[in-house]
Amino acid sequence: MDQVPIWVLFISFLLLFHTTSSIEPDVRQALINFLGSLSGSNGQAAQAAGWNLDTDPCLDGWNGVTCDKKNQSVQKISLDGLSLAGILDVGSLCTKQSLAASLNYLSVGNNSISGDVRKEIADCKQLARLNISGNRFSGKLPDSLPMLNNLKKLDISNNHLSGDLPDLSRISGLTTFLAQNNQLTGKVPKLDFSNLEQFDVSNNLFRGPIPDVEDRFNESSFLGNPGLCGDPLPNKCPKKVSKEEFLMYSGYALIVLVLIMFVVFRLCKRRTKEEKVDATNKIVAVDDSGYKTGLSRSDFSVISGDQSALVSSTSLVVLTSPVVNGLKFEDLLTAPAELLGRGKHGSLYKVIFDKRMTLVVKRIKDWAISSDEFKKRMQRIDQVKHPNVLPALAFYCSKLEKLLIYEYQQNGSLFQLLSGDQPLGWSSRLNLAATIAEALAFMHQELHSDGIAHGNLKSSNILLNRNMVPCISEYGLREADSKELPSLSATNSRRAIEQTGATSSNSTFNADIYAFGVILLELLTGKLVQNSEFDLARWVHSAVREEWTVEVFDKRLISHGASEARMVDLLQAAIKCVNRSPETRPTMRKVAYMINAIKEEEERSMVFEV
Repeated sequence: MDQVPIWVLFISFLLLFHTTSSIEPDVRQALINFLGSLSGSNGQAAQAAGWNLDTDPCLDGWNGVTCDKKNQSVQKISLDGLSLAGILDVGSLCTKQSLAASLNYLSVGNNSISGDVRKEIADCKQLARLNISGNRFSGKLPDSLPMLNNLKKLDISNNHLSGDLPDLSRISGLTTFLAQNNQLTGKVPKLDFSNLEQFDVSNNLFRGPIPDVEDRFNESSFLGNPGLCGDPLPNKCPKKVSKEEFLMYSGYALIVLVLIMFVVFRLCKRRTKEEKVDATNKIVAVDDSGYKTGLSRSDFSVISGDQSALVSSTSLVVLTSPVVNGLKFEDLLTAPAELLGRGKHGSLYKVIFDKRMTLVVKRIKDWAISSDEFKKRMQRIDQVKHPNVLPALAFYCSKLEKLLIYEYQQNGSLFQLLSGDQPLGWSSRLNLAATIAEALAFMHQELHSDGIAHGNLKSSNILLNRNMVPCISEYGLREADSKELPSLSATNSRRAIEQTGATSSNSTFNADIYAFGVILLELLTGKLVQNSEFDLARWVHSAVREEWTVEVFDKRLISHGASEARMVDLLQAAIKCVNRSPETRPTMRKVAYMINAIKEEEERSMVFEV
């Protein structure tokens, strides 16, 4: 047999050695830096552990390091009980991509490591077990910790950690959570207790009721938290009325009070000789849609499709009967009500009727308008229908009370949409502006001769229906005169009226145009003015005057590639609406035309880009 030359064997040996030593030098350096930070003043720890750049963590068996079967990546670092007294520099490990992608076990328990746990821990996305127990860690756990989706076991016990825990319920597969003997505050996290095998939060500063642990853990897991109550602890939680219940009962009491006032009023008005109400007087009023009510004519009236029914001075007048099928005045006054908000001129309640329907009741106070004028006003507004103006379903008026009833819109208001975390794109904002402008222009045109403007236009009065289509609510419920200012904000509302001219017959319509201009500025800038003294119009005027126009736009619009040219066009329309001179402001019809032109240009550009 021919002998293999020795040089072939030598080269094969070198190739074998090269292929099995696969841990890169920068990874070794990262590991040594990590241990160096843990060592603190004990600078010999790395050398004692056998960690150095001249050896390989996997092939040369670095103490505390475990690699995969092919010796190609580091999977486990266990440095428990080594008298380490430095800090946990997770940035050395977790920001090194190749190391973060393989490391699934990190344990540094029973040392003297201090400092906090840094947010970079979330970059070690493969971690299945993290143990930092028995050290001197302090401060709050990072909010990025729940991003460790693969984490199964988390042990932070026996440290000096404080503050509220991050939302650990986002880690769905957690089987062990040990946090005893710290100074943690807030509520016990609502974990998936059916999946937990070990759980202990004893000797902390947690407060409030204990979540349902499904009988898997006893009181020893919760002892040493004086503020905790409920099972499995012997001290039961006191029964408290929640804020929502308090608001609901308050609203209920107020509605009952309205009922009492109504009854007293009726008794005072009742004639000395009561008329016997027979079957013919206790009629069933039917409108075009077949809606019926069993109340007497003096208690209840229905306005039919031709608006021809009579109403009494104290009746509940139904304007849109199909939505309130079966609604009686007694139902309205006795149904549980939740207080949604209270303002200068009234309160707003959410009323649910046996899960059949959900309504909103607007209670108006301190409006110097007679009952007859109020009825005529509501009936006239009801005659002018637009799909983007929320109609009143019914109203009630007396000398003491005025109530408006609307269908509840579950998607909230434009104000809430703009102030929420979910970003609103440029096309959506432009569509909202165009829809609102068209609806307001229509109402102005139809009701100009009646002198009925909105009077209180603001982003919280732009509601979103189930299809997220905007609807103007509370149209005509206030006159925007010098005494009753629309609540854009104290500064903006005052400017809307003072710059309109209180003696002008068009004052309320000009105030609507100013208020709409403020809504356009909110859409463009992302800044909200309601319930604040911030004068958005003045700020925008100042920025444009100083040629800082781009600075006013919402940074989220810029970052998502919105057309700067069309944003400037819409800004110019808004500036015209909030002009200091009322006579120079465009009509709502002209404003709607300008916005629709911008919208059409936006749509053409999108088609061209496609």
